[in-house]
Amino acid sequence: MSKILVIIGLTLFLAGGFLWVTEYLNITYKNPLDFSYKSENFNFYFPLGTCIIISVFISVVFYLFKR
Repeated sequence: MSKILVIIGLTLFLAGGFLWVTEYLNITYKNPLDFSYKSENFNFYFPLGTCIIISVFISVVFYLFKR
């Protein structure tokens, strides 16, 4: 149990560091499946493609931990 918590903690630490560096370097990620709508006084953004990618990644991680 403690090994899993350490792995989860390191993963979150690395993900946070990655997000911090991308924000600091102003690197943007544009997924073609992310929908955005802009009008004069309304903005709507729905990251469908990003949600799918994250879902697949988490499913693979859980599958690997299950084995």
